Amino acid sequence: MSEQQEQEQSDKQKYEFRKVIEELKGYQGSGTQLVSIYVPEDKQISDVVAHVTQEHSEASNIKSKDTRTAVQDALTSIKDRLRYYDNTPPENGLVLFSGAFDTGGGRTDMVTKVLESPPDPIESFRYHCDSEFLTEPLEHMLADKGLFGLIVLDRREANVGWLKGKRVEPVKSASSLVPGKQRKGGQSAQRFARLRLEAIDNFYQEVAGMANDLFVADRHDLDGILVGGPSPTKDEFLDGDYLHHELQDMVLGKFDVAYTDESGLYDLVDAAGEVLAEHEMLRDKELMEDFFKQLHNGDRATYGFDQTRQNLNMGAVEQLLISEDLRKDVVAYTCENGHDEYDLINSNAATDDHECTRCGATVDAEDGEREDAIDHLMELADQRGTETVFISTDFEKGEQLLTAFGGVAGLLRYSTGV
Repeated sequence: MSEQQEQEQSDKQKYEFRKVIEELKGYQGSGTQLVSIYVPEDKQISDVVAHVTQEHSEASNIKSKDTRTAVQDALTSIKDRLRYYDNTPPENGLVLFSGAFDTGGGRTDMVTKVLESPPDPIESFRYHCDSEFLTEPLEHMLADKGLFGLIVLDRREANVGWLKGKRVEPVKSASSLVPGKQRKGGQSAQRFARLRLEAIDNFYQEVAGMANDLFVADRHDLDGILVGGPSPTKDEFLDGDYLHHELQDMVLGKFDVAYTDESGLYDLVDAAGEVLAEHEMLRDKELMEDFFKQLHNGDRATYGFDQTRQNLNMGAVEQLLISEDLRKDVVAYTCENGHDEYDLINSNAATDDHECTRCGATVDAEDGEREDAIDHLMELADQRGTETVFISTDFEKGEQLLTAFGGVAGLLRYSTGV
């Protein structure tokens, strides 16, 4: 399998996991009856079955009859699912969720979900029983990778923050008391220069203190630190060894940035594009910038479900761009006159009757074939040798893909006029 195929498979798996997590987070139990079990790769399935059996026995002591029955039913369902596995879990482990959730009006329904081979290895066995499913460990695995410290400063102000995955997070700021270059009357030039240098030194120490407080605790998780500002400020700051020595060694580069307020942190990320070339946000941004360029000045861009799907069928799409936050289903209809048409609807919406746009014939809702829109598009892309890229909504143009272009777009191999 090529690196591109592995990345696409990983992106699709993460999307599937996110869908399940969003569903699970919507469930609420009336008592501590929703069971979550995290099984690491090196845990024997037989040991997990023994643990579940023991928990089933101990659940008989639960005072509430409804909760007791719900927990035991959940554990029985999990035990039944474990029978499908050999004595070792899949690669990276296994996560099982089961329980009775409230559906309103005093009624409940049962759900059981099994997630195999999460993106990162499960570190330890966990059994959790509560009114909500334990999804945080999986959410952490699916979080954007990459953690960078950001510092922008000049002699007037400074800001420090994080670049977490694709998200810039401003955290701390400071304003300086450094006087301007023009001295007041009554002061000697020498004294004024000395006081000004002391003020600059004090300000650099304050900025370093902010950075040290923010970054040192997480230095082992940091991928690097970026420093921006005008010359010579950023050079003086770094050359003066104001930062904690471990942080100083993690500085990936210094970059010319005109602004040093919060917007300067975003400018710093843009200016550090070469250093962050392998970072996922930069790739997303470059693809979206290419898309907008083609949209306004070229003819090799498509957007919207119908147009993108047509271009996919023609084999004209080089890269399929899908918003990570797209949650839609596609319903395929074939009318009595043989016309194939598609409706894109919200995942939680009911399927409606469809009126054919070409002949006006009505197709009953139950005759429509419904599936996840992303699965539908990715299958077409795979058949045509098209690369699929999931685009984050954590930056402006990525959000526009979802809100202005329906969450689906494509960069074309050639112009099709569609």
